[in-house]
Amino acid sequence: MSKLAEYRQLEKHLAQQLQALEALKGDAGLKKEIEFETKLRDLLAKYSYSLKDVINLLDPQTTRRAPAGESKVGSRRARQVKIYKNPHTGETVETKGGNHKTLKEWKSEHGSDTVESWLKK
Repeated sequence: MSKLAEYRQLEKHLAQQLQALEALKGDAGLKKEIEFETKLRDLLAKYSYSLKDVINLLDPQTTRRAPAGESKVGSRRARQVKIYKNPHTGETVETKGGNHKTLKEWKSEHGSDTVESWLKK
């Protein structure tokens, strides 16, 4: 796209956004919300309260957090045991993850794809 075409497209987009903004300025609902927010913030300032204080006052349950261990207990699936058998030595390795010392040695010696083909379970 040429610079001129890009410029005209952006100019058209800006004109549409300005038109939408003007339509919102005349909306009675928006004026009412702005008035409410202004009055609320003035009231909060008058009594030296923050929005968090008001939320805590009206609904104390929202600020309570679940204890660290309880929120995700049981939500994670247990890892499956994988059994690798080296066809060269007949040695077997059982692991739930890939951070096993012998498994790493095999992968460095024979290659990751080869060792993964030894997976039995």
